[in-house]
Order: sequence, then structure tokens, then C-alpha cells
Amino acid sequence: MDTLNRYRQIVRDLIYEYAKYKPSHGQIETEAIVNPETDHYEVMHVGWDGQRRVHGCVVHIDIIQGKIWIQHDGTNRPVAEELLEAGVPKEDIILGFHPPQIRQYTDYGVA
Repeated sequence: MDTLNRYRQIVRDLIYEYAKYKPSHGQIETEAIVNPETDHYEVMHVGWDGQRRVHGCVVHIDIIQGKIWIQHDGTNRPVAEELLEAGVPKEDIILGFHPPQIRQYTDYGVA
């Protein structure tokens, strides 16, 4: 399996794993959004918490030019650590939620 397809499988598995967890309050559904054609992957919360509408991204990952970009990580199990455990090298993980000038100071890729 080539690297891109391996990364797609890792990210897809990770998204489905995160989507198994549902908030314990309200009537909130967890949705896994997986699009290998555009390499766009998300976990969303959608529903109601009492009178409050809930619609928000929990995890957003893109694969861009062979690198895994974590665009948003709203979890208590850091996505980057999960990717490392799955065998993705640090230089192929981009913390897209950090400004470009900060990324060089992380232990991860810069782009």
C-alpha cells in the first residue's frame, strides 16, 4: 500500500473511532464525515442540548500534498498522538491550527 492510501486508511479509522463517542448530555448526534476523493475528514456534533442548538466540529483533518493536516482538534485524546501511535512520522503531521510561524517550534512538520 502506498503512503497516501495508508494515510487515508489511518485517518479514516481514526475518524470513525472518534465518532463512536457521543456527548452524555442533550440529544446530540456524532457524525463522521469521510471524503477520500478530496481528502477531507471530520467529526461533527449535531443536535440539541436543551434549548441550545449544537453544530460544531470536533475533529477536522485534511491530507494535503502527502501530509496529514490537523485543522482542528477539540478532543481530550490528542489527534497528533493517535497518528504517531498509528505509525505516521512527526514530519508528516502538520498542526494546521497553529500559525505558520509557530509550527517550526513544535515537534511536528512545518508544511
